Amino acid sequence: MTQSKLIVGKPRPGRHKEHSLWFDILVLVLAFAFLIPVFWVILSSFKTTGELFVFPPSLLPKEPTTSNYAAALTTGNFARYAWNSLFVATMSTLLALFTNSLAAFALAKYRFVGRQLLFLLTLATIMIPLQVIMVPIFLVLKNLGLIDSLWGIIIPPAATPTGVFLLRQYMLSIPDEILEAARMDGASEWDIYSRIILPLSVPALATLAIFSFTWRWNDFIWPFIVLTSEQKATLQLALARLMGQFGVDWSTLLAATVITLLPMMIIFLVLQRYFLNNLTAGGVKG
Repeated sequence: MTQSKLIVGKPRPGRHKEHSLWFDILVLVLAFAFLIPVFWVILSSFKTTGELFVFPPSLLPKEPTTSNYAAALTTGNFARYAWNSLFVATMSTLLALFTNSLAAFALAKYRFVGRQLLFLLTLATIMIPLQVIMVPIFLVLKNLGLIDSLWGIIIPPAATPTGVFLLRQYMLSIPDEILEAARMDGASEWDIYSRIILPLSVPALATLAIFSFTWRWNDFIWPFIVLTSEQKATLQLALARLMGQFGVDWSTLLAATVITLLPMMIIFLVLQRYFLNNLTAGGVKG
């Protein structure tokens, strides 16, 4: 009787492999669907303007040309635009990591009255659309003299509820015993934060860095509102200006778009190990 129960209760490995196979196929199909537009943009950036409008369209360029990239790099002050975007994305990411990690550390490891309420209020701000707070933030920047300044688009989005939530949830998994032992050894709160919390939170910090850099690099609406001078323009504003009054130079626009994708791809390739570790750890802890 016991033996029959054991036999009935045994998992069926073939069925598990079948489910895994279908899941892998679904993931590959979805990944392919998401990557098709990216590949199309990259391949089309090597086509001439005339070839872009040929019907039926061809996937591969018949006469590949790099003149589109030369035109994109020489349009306006491209190097200046690229530097502005890189400076904004980098500084905003560093500032976001610092401010969000401090807030997450306090919400995860300190016990005080109203902690849960404060955390819920922080999360509630996610539901507030940008259009609602855009005018008040603009007026604050105007009073501080940060209009038409790169710092005017770096500082406002530095502290994000998404970043606080991500880091706080990860820091909850760090044992409190480690912090208590450090306090008994005479470590200050800053030492605990900088020498224990931050090193142990590298996967979550890397994930937030990828998100923050991507958000700031691709941001258009806020730089469009705050920046007025040509010398302060970012790459996204420069791309919008390629859409001229009498038409769009699509070949140059596609080449410039590919160039703007490169920094994000590099950031992800550099930090993907930590990003995947964070996803794996989150799946195990959840």
